Amino acid sequence: MFKTAISHFSPYFPTLRNVYQRSIAKGFLTEAGRRHMCDGGTNGMALDRKNDMKKRLVWVDLEMTGLDLETCHILEMACLVTDSDLNVVAEAPNLIIHQPEETLKAMNEWCVEHHTKSGLVDAVRASKVSIQQAEYEMLAFIRKHTLPKICPLAGNTVHVDKEFLAKYMPQFMDHLHYRIVDVSTVKELCRRWYPDEFKNAPLKKLTHRALDDITESIKELKYYKKTIFQ
Repeated sequence: MFKTAISHFSPYFPTLRNVYQRSIAKGFLTEAGRRHMCDGGTNGMALDRKNDMKKRLVWVDLEMTGLDLETCHILEMACLVTDSDLNVVAEAPNLIIHQPEETLKAMNEWCVEHHTKSGLVDAVRASKVSIQQAEYEMLAFIRKHTLPKICPLAGNTVHVDKEFLAKYMPQFMDHLHYRIVDVSTVKELCRRWYPDEFKNAPLKKLTHRALDDITESIKELKYYKKTIFQ
């Protein structure tokens, strides 16, 4: 009886096998198509993010014991990353770097007055962060949010910061593009070419603390972007 049943359905076996195989193939192609679409979307998002990261700016402000590169040292560092429209996309921890007492005593009168008034001198004395640790943390931060050798350093009179960074944090500087975006240059051009707009530029609080100063620099460039870069 079993043989009879087999012989009865055997003509249909090839057809049933073909249907089954086509179903498998159809399901596989559908899944493969889904994976292709997902991969395409993911790759597109990754490409957009990469293009966005190419346009970012690395904003830095340093507070130092003075401006003499040969004898002065970094006391504080703030670092922000913005997109091309100057929106902050990442903020690094504000780092206060320990310096020995003889370094603090060697500061000029201006630095002693302002850094004492701002509380920075006491914060430096209490800090346990070395310049090497500060570079390590800041380098890890910009590596996370920018691509190597592409994004420029930005800030106010930032060529001075760049010199100190090149001396004390060379790996940090090596990650950045060699160009800089100096807001003070834009300020001086605005003063000469757009005097009316210059009069309305945002005033600074002059706290002489790194994070305050760099935040105000971004705000200032936003103003110039809105009023004279149209």
